[in-house]
Amino acid sequence: MPKSIIAGIGHYVPENIVTNDDLSKLMTTNDEWITERTGIKERRHRKNRNDAEETTAFLGFKASESALKNADLSAKDLDFIIFATLSPDYFFPGCGVLVQEMLGCDTIGALDVRNQCSGFVYAMSVANAFIKSGEYKNILVIGAEVHSFGLDFSDAGRGVSVIFGDGAGAVILSASNDEKRQGILATNLHSEGKYAEELCTKFPGSKFGWSDRTILEPGVVTPEEIYPIMNGNFVFKHAVTRFPETIMEVLDKAGKTLEDLDMFIPHQANLRIAQFVQKKLNLPEEKVFNNIQKYGNTTAASIPLALSEAVEQGKVKRGDLICLSAFGSGFTWGSILFEY
Repeated sequence: MPKSIIAGIGHYVPENIVTNDDLSKLMTTNDEWITERTGIKERRHRKNRNDAEETTAFLGFKASESALKNADLSAKDLDFIIFATLSPDYFFPGCGVLVQEMLGCDTIGALDVRNQCSGFVYAMSVANAFIKSGEYKNILVIGAEVHSFGLDFSDAGRGVSVIFGDGAGAVILSASNDEKRQGILATNLHSEGKYAEELCTKFPGSKFGWSDRTILEPGVVTPEEIYPIMNGNFVFKHAVTRFPETIMEVLDKAGKTLEDLDMFIPHQANLRIAQFVQKKLNLPEEKVFNNIQKYGNTTAASIPLALSEAVEQGKVKRGDLICLSAFGSGFTWGSILFEY
């Protein structure tokens, strides 16, 4: 049975840096308030909130180009694309087919994953299953988001809008029979849908209608329906419980321990969550990588973006044992353990 290895990795973020001080000009907030609660100092937003060019698919495309170059592969070498996002270019179709066209791939399949913060972990798990089954040899897995177009930059939305940023990360997952490389060792995925509305965007969707409310009754759709809503304390309490559970589960599944781990890269949801989990598991600082301070929460993009930066900075090296974990809307959560 072939193993799944990361053959290449890359990331891309918009050039436009938005600091906490910049946000304080749009809403009643300040750098101290944001930093204390989230650890975030700045994030990237595309320059124009209504930009039709710098879309989620475009960010994913740029990250994919970088990952292909890193893997020394071309778009023609790809067999399949999996794109994780909560902010697609269109309500439908998904972003996967758009990247297939941008890269100039053959008419390969493209799958979109809608698992929000856990999207990349889910996408990698699906790709791993495809490769282990022998179905595909080279799969492009993308996590990308453009949050800035859909956030409420008023006082009413500040509890959410200060957190999120735009960005993308991508990996090439490839089949290997090399006995010297272990690749992905174990995965786990979980969900608990009874908490769906604790962190969600309600509109558009079949539950809250569409044309009747937007065309026949203009102005009926409320800000609470079109902008993301989050029960912050509730989400925090569940996240700091589920993160350690999924980490220990994936380690046990692979026959590994925390002492074997070289690097833990959590979904960049909130620096305080990552620090809480680090302390609970007694992990030293050099074994945990965070970059939320620079990019905010980029949901599906946050793990590949962080992994790519960790590799770029030499903090993750070939042969290292890495754990990726995520928790978010759904609720959904899970982990991947692999040798890089």
